[in-house]
Order: sequence, then structure tokens, then C-alpha cells
Amino acid sequence: MNRLFNGLMLIISLALLVPAHAGVILQYHHVSDNTPASTSVTPQQFAEQMAYLNDNQFNVVPLSTLIDAIKQKQTLPPKTVAITFDDGYQNVADNAHPILKRYGYPYTLFVSIEPIEKGFREMMDWDALRVLSNEGATIANHSYGHEHLIHMLDGETQQQWLARIIDNIERTEAAIEKEVGYSVKQLAYPYGEYNLTLAAALAELGYVGIGQHSGAAGPYSDLTAVPRYPVAGPYAEMSSLKVKLHSLNMPVIKIQGNEPQLMDNDRPLLSVTLASDDLRRDTLMCYIQGQGGKKPTWSDDHSFTIQADLPLPAGRSRYNCTAASKSSNGYYWFSQPWVKPNSDGSWPAE
Repeated sequence: MNRLFNGLMLIISLALLVPAHAGVILQYHHVSDNTPASTSVTPQQFAEQMAYLNDNQFNVVPLSTLIDAIKQKQTLPPKTVAITFDDGYQNVADNAHPILKRYGYPYTLFVSIEPIEKGFREMMDWDALRVLSNEGATIANHSYGHEHLIHMLDGETQQQWLARIIDNIERTEAAIEKEVGYSVKQLAYPYGEYNLTLAAALAELGYVGIGQHSGAAGPYSDLTAVPRYPVAGPYAEMSSLKVKLHSLNMPVIKIQGNEPQLMDNDRPLLSVTLASDDLRRDTLMCYIQGQGGKKPTWSDDHSFTIQADLPLPAGRSRYNCTAASKSSNGYYWFSQPWVKPNSDGSWPAE
């Protein structure tokens, strides 16, 4: 009996030391030489990145495949990647789609409806989106007009705000289903902004929420705030991208203090509990926007807290935490997004 018990404990211990394979979701906006660098990769950079995935035998899958694996708590094959684009710019059709089609890589386009209806020249129209959908793209929800979804209108109650935003999302989903013939119920939050009230409402309606905060996606990911790695500007360099492509899903099983919408608290205290013993605790470092790196405080072998030393700036910011794996060369990666209003209570426009 003791031998059986000891054998079971050994299996459990080994399981805790093996990192769950993660999927990496890449987020693009523009693929162009003539658009803002902060949201762009050049066609040459994009071609190099896709060639790297191909040459190194990455498993490029539809985003829905990765999401389904997270829902079912399934271990993903090594080197799994999903490719996404926000907004639906015409330069994606012109410069990225031919490269993706050459490799047979599926991808997701998150689109807003208002720019299409207004015929903005830089955006794809429904005819173009249908062509791409027939050739490997999935069209998904990015809100009706690319609004700051968490911003309440003057005089609006929280109940009225939530009803307005849910109507926005549902109308957008209905338009996509009408025009391309399907609904995947995946919402990429414009600007990556959300709060826990919106996230809970989306979950109740059966939507998956997709963020803009960094990290690998896997069985420990929150399906109302799935992380993606933005690829643009300095984050488009291959040296940076290679590290992220091999990152691991931080095994977060409990989190407190993670309301992204900061109102009265500009130094949020984040408490995180982890499931795995594979993480090298001594290497865990959290990076706070404008404040550099900071060692977290461990409360026990599996739980830590992190708090900014200085007030976070107005607008969007992050706590980005990474730690080395004991059993692989990869790094666990976790990010908590924050959104803070201006000092007068208004919200930053961008």
C-alpha cells in the first residue's frame, strides 16, 4: 500500500514539474511601410516572421482551435501559434494575406462594423472580407465602432452602460454572421480595455474575450481575457519575437486585485497563486510600466504579491511577470492590464 501511495505521489510530483505546453497568439494591426510604427510591421518583417514559423515547424492553428483547447483544459502541441489582426486594414489583405496563403496559415481578423459601413478607404469592405474568409481567414468581433467599451456616458448608470455595450457587441456579431455566414463569438477588446463586469457579462453570453496584454495562452488562461503578444514597432524584432514564441503559460489558479479599471486605486496590489512547481521562484521578476523591474513578495511556496512603488500613469499600463522553467529553456509569462482615468475623471482618448 505504501509503495502504491509513494508511486502516486511521484507521478503527481513529476506532473507538477512539467510545464503545460502553451499556445502563443500574435496580434498585428498594419502590415505596411507607410503606417504608424507603433502599430505596424513592414511587409519584409512579416515575411521574415512567417518564414521563421515555417522553417522551424511551428504548429499554426486557427484561433478557435487554441480557444477550444483552453476550454477543455487540453495540453497544446509544442510550438502552437495563432495569428490575429485587429481592425481589418486593407494593407493586411494586400501585404499579409498572400504570404499567409502561401504557407496555408489560418488567421483571424477582428473587425469593427462602422468603418466598413462608412466606406473608409483604408479598411476592407465586406466583399474583401468574404474573399479572405473563403481563403483561410476567420472574421470576428472588434465592437461596432472601435469604442472604449468601459467608458460610461455622462449621466449613464452602470446598468445602462452595460446594456448599451452588450447591444453594441451583439449587433456587431449579428452583422458579421449575416455577411460572412458564421459567428465564432470571440471579441477582441478595442485598445485591450475591459473590466470585470464586462468580462462576466460576455462569459454569460458565451463570448470569449481577447486582450492585448502579453503572455502565452493555455489551460490556465482566463477565457474572458486571453493574452496576445502585440507585434509592432520594437516588438517586431525577431530577437524579441523568438523569446515570446517559446514562452509558457503561467500556471495561475487564483488571482486577487485584478480589476483592470482603476478608479480610486493607482497602486494596485495584485495577489497571484500558482499551481506548478516547475517555475523557478528565484527568477520571477515583474516589470511595471515606467518603473522597471521589481521582485515580487512570496507569501508561501506558490503565492506572490506585486505592487507598483509609484502611482500608475493615466491610460493603459501593465504588470508583466516572467520566470524561468526548471524543466525547459522557456519562460513563463503573465501580464495584468490596467486602465486608469485622468486626474479630472475623464478617460484618455487613445
